[in-house]
Amino acid sequence: MKVGLISDVHANLPALEAVLDDMPAVDRIVCAGDVIGYNPWPAECVERVREVAAMTVRGNHDRTVESPERYRANRMAEAGLEHAKATLSDDQLAWLDGLPRAETFAGGRYLLVHSHPAAGREDAYVYPEEFPNLDRHMGDYDGIVLGHTHVQGKRSVAGGVVVNPGSVGQPRDGDPAAGYAVLDAATDDVTLERVPYDVDRVSEAIADAGLPERTAERLYQGK
Repeated sequence: MKVGLISDVHANLPALEAVLDDMPAVDRIVCAGDVIGYNPWPAECVERVREVAAMTVRGNHDRTVESPERYRANRMAEAGLEHAKATLSDDQLAWLDGLPRAETFAGGRYLLVHSHPAAGREDAYVYPEEFPNLDRHMGDYDGIVLGHTHVQGKRSVAGGVVVNPGSVGQPRDGDPAAGYAVLDAATDDVTLERVPYDVDRVSEAIADAGLPERTAERLYQGK
């Protein structure tokens, strides 16, 4: 079974559509959270992810859409959540609120989380160089799929593999192309992928929505 891995869409519809168009044939898609935030298309991205993903876990932006003020120290994040709160329907807000913290897939062999798998650490950043530290959380799993850092990577660890497919909608690893990954659950092989998208279109929509200019600037820079 081949599984498409996506994460951190962050309301960037052109990037999401580019990823879905570029992705090879897979048996299912799973999403490691943060469907909304930062960018101008939260409602459209919620609907698209609901349509294509077999499962989605809760990201920190998904979890805090009703309280944008929690990100007051980060105006880009706060503004993106204010925009999402104002434009999402009650049904879409309820869907986000009902997302689980963790799921398993591929017959329970893979754990899907947004960030750190340990209870109480769901906002902790785990960068690729720290993936070996997750070996004690592997348990009976063959792999852990996570997001949150917006930095694409994969590492073999004791007993399995840890994968961050990268951010669809706001990469922060120096490459502005949208990130995703494909897992072959039969062989446990993971392919990391990147695809360019129309950043100019997103930049124009950010301005039209009154979102911070810096939100667009960082998309060009991939950081």
